[in-house]
Formats: sequence, C-alpha cells, structure tokens
Amino acid sequence: MSRILIVEDEADIALGLEDDLTMDGHDVEVVRDGETACRRGREGAWDLILLDVMLPGKDGFEVCRELRSGGVQTPIIMLTAKVQEAEKVLGLELGADDYVTKPFSPRELRARVKAVVRRFSSPAAGTYRFGDVEVDFARAEVRREGHPVEVTPIEFRLLTAFIARRGRVLSREQLLDAAWAHDIHVTDRAVDAHIVNLRRKIEPNPPAPTFLLSVRGLGYRFDG
Repeated sequence: MSRILIVEDEADIALGLEDDLTMDGHDVEVVRDGETACRRGREGAWDLILLDVMLPGKDGFEVCRELRSGGVQTPIIMLTAKVQEAEKVLGLELGADDYVTKPFSPRELRARVKAVVRRFSSPAAGTYRFGDVEVDFARAEVRREGHPVEVTPIEFRLLTAFIARRGRVLSREQLLDAAWAHDIHVTDRAVDAHIVNLRRKIEPNPPAPTFLLSVRGLGYRFDG
C-alpha cells in the first residue's frame, strides 16, 4: 500500500481521485491549496504526490519548487488542464517526475501512479555506495572499505528500504512493513534497536550518525 498526497482544489476531481486510488489499495490524503500542500508534503512520509497546477494561493509549480528546494525527494506527478509544451517542460525542470494532462482516464492515471511508485520504491539491481560502505543488492551483502560486514536479514531489509527512499522520512510503521513479516508482532522499540545496531555497522561515528538520522516524532531518514 502506497501513501499518496493528492493536491487538488476542484472538489469533484479530488473526490474521484481519492475514491479511485483508495479502491486501488492506496492510503490517500487530500489537500486543497498550495500552502497546505507544502506543509503536508514536508511532514508526511509519502510515496507519491499528485499535484494539480492550478491551485489557490501557491500554484503547483511554486509548490514543486518549494518542496524540491527544501530537500523533499518524494515523486511528484503534476496534473494540469494546460497542454502547452512549455508548461510541461517547466514542471519537469522544477523536479516533477511525470505529467498528466486533464481530462485523463482513471486507468491511465493508475498506471502512471504504479509506474512512478515502482520506480522509486526499489533500488536498481547492482550496488549502491555511500561513504566507505558498499551495498550489493544481488548478493545481499554489505562491505565497508572492501571488507564484508555481517548484517542480519532484517538489517539488510531495513537498509534496502532506506536506500530505496533516501532523503525521505520513513515512519516506524513503514519500516516494520519493509523488514518484518506481516504475521509477526514487533514493537516500535524493536525497530529502534535494529537501527542502533545498523548504525554501529555503517556509520563512521554511530553516536553522531551521518547517514541514518532520527527525525523527532516522525521516524528516520537516510541521507546517503
């Protein structure tokens, strides 16, 4: 289940999007203006933002610019009734990941949503490097300065989730979903304990982490 923020001021369109994406299995929240979109876009651990261009207050371009300049890396699909190529280019240059022109079919939008979420939710096959750490996804191995680091399966799944959504805050609930089987009961304290252990293995100075950061009241963010 993906968490999607819908930013749309037209009530009928917003309701249609909310109903359709909820029925498709997503967790959806709707906001109606640019100011609220900027605030909620920074606060929530979203998998996707559907962002209308024509909004009261700040328009969609301003919202996109502000979120990206503030370090928010959540994928953004812009929605607009405008068809000019210059508008589309502007949105993409500001950091949008896709562009859908109204009117669109629900089927097309669902396909775009799934494609963008899938692209950003799993790391590409191969390796990922940060600092002196190398993560080999194909072999499920972690190396530091070229030497193997022993990580548990849960720690590796946690690290994979962080890398896939680097720069974004992940709640403890999201981390539970990413690393543990759904039929196993695990407390938030277990998540925190595994984060502490993971920091010992990947951080230059675990008590003052550089990559795996705590975000008070929200969860954790990986800046690698």
